[in-house]
Amino acid sequence: MAFEHNISLNVKVREVMSSPVVTVSSNDSVLEAAKKMSEAKVGSAVVMDKNQPVGIITEGDIIKKVVSKDLIPSSVKVSEVMSSPLITVKAENSLIDAAKIMNKYNVKRLGVMYKEELVGIISMTDIIGLFPEIMEIASEKYQLKGYRGAGTKKYISGYCDNCGQWSDFLLEVDGRFLCEECRDELFGKS
Repeated sequence: MAFEHNISLNVKVREVMSSPVVTVSSNDSVLEAAKKMSEAKVGSAVVMDKNQPVGIITEGDIIKKVVSKDLIPSSVKVSEVMSSPLITVKAENSLIDAAKIMNKYNVKRLGVMYKEELVGIISMTDIIGLFPEIMEIASEKYQLKGYRGAGTKKYISGYCDNCGQWSDFLLEVDGRFLCEECRDELFGKS
C-alpha cells in the first residue's frame, strides 16, 4: 500500500543520534582531534574534561580558527579553538525540540544526554536527512484525505504499488495505487 511508513512525525532524538561519541581532551592538539574525527568519519568531537563534556570542536572550528590563520595544528590546543559550553538536549526530546534548541543557540550539533550522561550527538544534518520522508508522509496524508473525501477519483502522490516509482498521478485500481504508465501497461490506454 502506498501509505505505509516506518517513521513517525514525533521522532525522538535517541532514535536519530550518533553514538558512541568521538571525544577529545581540551589538552589534545588540534591535529590529534582532526585525526580522531577523520578516522571516525565524523565532523566533530566532544571535548571532555574530568569525564564531563565541556565543549565541542568541529571541522568548521579547525578551518576558521586554525587553517585559515595558517597555524600549525600540532601546536594549537583544542581548548583554544573549541566552542564552549556544549549545548545539550535530552535523549527523549523530539527532533522538533532539538531543532528549536539548535536555532536558539545558532549551533549545528547538540550533545545528547540521558541520566546526566553524554550518550550521543545529533546534528542538523541528521534532522534534515529525515525531512524528505516526513514531508512525503504529510503530503500523502493530505492527498489521501482529499482522495477519500471526494466522491470522484482524484490523483494522489506517492509510490506506485506496481513499479515502485514516485508519481504525482496515482489512482487506486483494484485496491492498489498505480501510476499512469502501469495502468496503461496493465489495463491498456484509457
